[in-house]
Amino acid sequence: MITRSNDLKYIPDWQRELANAVADPTELLQLLQLDVGLLPAATRAARVFRLRVPRHYVARIKPGDPKDPLLRQVLPLDDEFIERSDFSLDPVGDLDAMVVPGLLHKYTGRVLLVTTGACAVHCRYCFRRNFPYADAQISSRRWRAALDYIRANNTVNEVIFSGGDPLSLADKRLAEMVSELETIPHIRCIRFHTRQPVVLPSRVDQSLLDWLSKCRLQKVIVIHANHGNEIDAVVGRALHRLRTTGVSLLNQSVLLRGVNDSAAVLRRLSEVLFDAGVVPYYLHLLDKAQGTAHFAVSKRQARNLVAKLRATLPGYLVPRLVCETPGKASKTPVA
Repeated sequence: MITRSNDLKYIPDWQRELANAVADPTELLQLLQLDVGLLPAATRAARVFRLRVPRHYVARIKPGDPKDPLLRQVLPLDDEFIERSDFSLDPVGDLDAMVVPGLLHKYTGRVLLVTTGACAVHCRYCFRRNFPYADAQISSRRWRAALDYIRANNTVNEVIFSGGDPLSLADKRLAEMVSELETIPHIRCIRFHTRQPVVLPSRVDQSLLDWLSKCRLQKVIVIHANHGNEIDAVVGRALHRLRTTGVSLLNQSVLLRGVNDSAAVLRRLSEVLFDAGVVPYYLHLLDKAQGTAHFAVSKRQARNLVAKLRATLPGYLVPRLVCETPGKASKTPVA
């Protein structure tokens, strides 16, 4: 659905919802009936990394529960000021892999576009929370240089749209970028890494579906859900609509202390995803971004959790446990 504004232009509903997202810690605590004692820490942490949560996501959080696993992903805490020597501002080596501003070439056969710094939700564990987007994201001018690089490298057959969240861009802009990639003979696949179908399901509107359906390339959308409570009926319908365009739907999660560090929670997440037509793909160990250490789960515990999943789920529902190591040629399996 789109909404008429001042009879001059149409504003998609998802953009209105995004503009109306909760950005004030006081309002978030009031909406969820939480102790005002949480406010000073939330305010301090939000000054460093802003709070942003769509209201549809807030509605999935249990009121009055400061330990709710969805709340923990979005509530700013004083724990974010903990500094550790093994955590850094660029934990996965993005800047070293940047071949032109906004274009990363880490792995053989594929490149990644940092399309925008904008996200619908500011996840407190974000590995790019310290990323210099102003200097290192795709702009109209930088897009030409990125295209030239892709055209000149015929070993590249897949282009990954990342960010921020690439679906924060308008459909017209995304469709134009994809259309230009379609003219490059060696590009076979486009992939989108996005959290928006989960946190802002209204983003999956007819405009998005129309240009995705027309795209001639193979299409993969990797969503990001960490807990089964994130997949409600509205999100399920949005994911079903995406599947009608011919995309392959995968999910990647991050293993987070206090959110999904339980075999029962991870098992339910895989089952809920599969019911929604999404294949569990990766379970990431936390990328060690400064400010996120309180979410870390040890490798030993992670291995034990995945072993329990293997004992109770069919193999196709067990995500691959991986971590990302700067300079490596691929994700590193945590065997």
